[in-house]
Amino acid sequence: MKLALETKGLAKTYLAGTPQEVQALKPTNLQFEVGKFYAVIGKSGSGKSTLLHLLGALDTPTAGEVWIGDENVYELNDRDRARLRRRRIGFVFQAYNLLMEHSVRENITLPVDLDGRDLDEEYFDKIVDSLDIRDQLHKYPMQLSGGEQQRVAIARALISRPNIVLADEPTGNLDTKNGEIVLDLLISTAKAFNQTVILVTHDLDIASRAERLIVIDNGFVSAEHQL
Repeated sequence: MKLALETKGLAKTYLAGTPQEVQALKPTNLQFEVGKFYAVIGKSGSGKSTLLHLLGALDTPTAGEVWIGDENVYELNDRDRARLRRRRIGFVFQAYNLLMEHSVRENITLPVDLDGRDLDEEYFDKIVDSLDIRDQLHKYPMQLSGGEQQRVAIARALISRPNIVLADEPTGNLDTKNGEIVLDLLISTAKAFNQTVILVTHDLDIASRAERLIVIDNGFVSAEHQL
């Protein structure tokens, strides 16, 4: 079993030592295999997004470790952690988070541009074609539908050839039909490039598409199921 990501005793407490202390994530040990699709499910406030943000180095844990390959993410300095995040993790958010003043093409290539690397045009073409957004490349986000914007966001998440794609309620702002289309594209495209997908959702229908289901309740991983 080859691992893309592993957590060891990963935990997050907010307002520690105060009457308002909240254990958002209790010590958690998880393993994520290369190329598999995982769904993280739980009620609002259960700790799903906290876990995702810690996995993606968007927040700092109170305790524990996150390993991506042979690198302990939180032992890296800020610069190296940012570099790892740009190159090895792709993010897809519910709100798309596209830059409205930039074209679709510019939005997609942004991670590569920020990293100072040359764009692999062949890989770019494969992503754009697999997501069926070639005709939108010259447009701006405000000219696109919600479903099209989320496809652009997925392309941006994949452009750096990340090992891991983290998706936080990626279909939450879409109607059922477009949500299914976007989910299908996310799964199929990530599979084509052997990327591990970890998706947070409250939707049981979406979660049922995963190969493995992680259930979080009150900051604690209460169950883990092979689907």
